[in-house]
Amino acid sequence: MTFRTMLFAPANHERRVAKALMSEADAVILDLEDAVADSEKLFARQCATLALKATRRSKLYVRINGLVTPWCRGDVESLIGKGLDGIVVPMIETAEQLFAIEWLISSIEHDLRIGVGTTDIIPIIETARGFVNLQSICKSIGRAKRLSFGAGDFTHDLGMKWTHDELELLPYRSQIVLASRNIRIEPPLDTVWIQLEDSEGFSLSAKRAKALGFQGKMCIHPDQIRPCLDAFAPTPEEMEEAQEIVDRFSEAEARGLASIRVNGRFVDYPIALEAKRIIEEVLHRSRQL
Repeated sequence: MTFRTMLFAPANHERRVAKALMSEADAVILDLEDAVADSEKLFARQCATLALKATRRSKLYVRINGLVTPWCRGDVESLIGKGLDGIVVPMIETAEQLFAIEWLISSIEHDLRIGVGTTDIIPIIETARGFVNLQSICKSIGRAKRLSFGAGDFTHDLGMKWTHDELELLPYRSQIVLASRNIRIEPPLDTVWIQLEDSEGFSLSAKRAKALGFQGKMCIHPDQIRPCLDAFAPTPEEMEEAQEIVDRFSEAEARGLASIRVNGRFVDYPIALEAKRIIEEVLHRSRQL
């Protein structure tokens, strides 16, 4: 399953968790890390464990505390096998770290006899070291189906200004999309947008992420879900154009042609295949609803 929207909610905030679980998001991420004060870490873990039993409309993940923190192991041990779909792992910087979290989860799954590999992992690449080691991380990807990008910690790590047009993020976004495609995992998930009152900026950020090849975006407020779903879905005009390209190319191919013009646009196999992918994506989404 691919995700257009993954909505964060602080695990220790009951109202926000309840609202998130009933939202339109493809998945909810209960946060034990950045959105939770150190003094609340253990309480938030208890809250997350209870929330895993609650009624929900989507997949449910938990962002644990990082491997170098004193809470990581306890987070994992408390969550595995209790209705959890997956774990979001922050600050992955090396292949060894990814291997370590994979080993920890696998050992707990084995002990609980729930099937090794049951729990999904989403690593977040969000530091300079993580990007420098991205290729080796990808080679050790294990059970993870997709990567994600975290711009907040990344821009802080580099002393970089996170601007409205996000041009400074372009090479790193492109790098993580390329690395994901190279090892044939799903397209990655894009970073959050932190300007909560700038809905137009959020929509533009989501559209940029889609254009670069991301499968979806992480969200931090329910109001971001619908604009994100819209940004990552083909417009009616795009669907109409895609269908026309597929129809006309199929007709041309039957006549022995593999390059045609459609509404002034050159169309050959790559363009026709992309049009077909758009149609198949919409059909797949409609079957999931």
